[in-house]
Amino acid sequence: MTEELSMILDDASDSMKKAINHLEVELVKIRAGKANPQMLDGIVVDYYGSPTPIGQVANITAADARTLTIQPWEKNMLQPIERAIINSNLGINPQNDGTMIRMFLPPLTEERRRELVKRCNGEGEQSKVAIRSIRRDAIEQIKKLQKDGLSEDAAKDAEKEVQELTDRHIALVEKHLAQKEKEIMAV
Repeated sequence: MTEELSMILDDASDSMKKAINHLEVELVKIRAGKANPQMLDGIVVDYYGSPTPIGQVANITAADARTLTIQPWEKNMLQPIERAIINSNLGINPQNDGTMIRMFLPPLTEERRRELVKRCNGEGEQSKVAIRSIRRDAIEQIKKLQKDGLSEDAAKDAEKEVQELTDRHIALVEKHLAQKEKEIMAV
């Protein structure tokens, strides 16, 4: 196999791994009834005029399976943190007691669980689309190499390898979705 082909395959593999990693990050943000400090990873707080991730202005811990506590480094950050959580549309109301913010996660209803599963499936579909797009780009590059003199057999082998890579990563997406659905639907 030529160096160019192996570079195309390596690039495709790396990009597909990034798509899987992105899916994992997004699935962590979807709560499954258990309090998880990573749920707040995407929230940005106004810290003296500059947008700052909530984890950099406060200590976030899971007090128990249904409670998150947020202890800001500075007391005057309680209001901005509370506002940022409300604006994030997490569906959880923060409770400010003057020293820390507590977030009580309500138990999930059957309907809410189904909504969360749909959201997970949507994220999974986005990952699959990204993986298929990577496959298409890799195959296009292989066809360009074939026009530039690569043998037809080598091109077909490389395309087959790209397809196998795609199938493996799509199966990984399915596995992640099945695990998350099981986690969400468990009462």
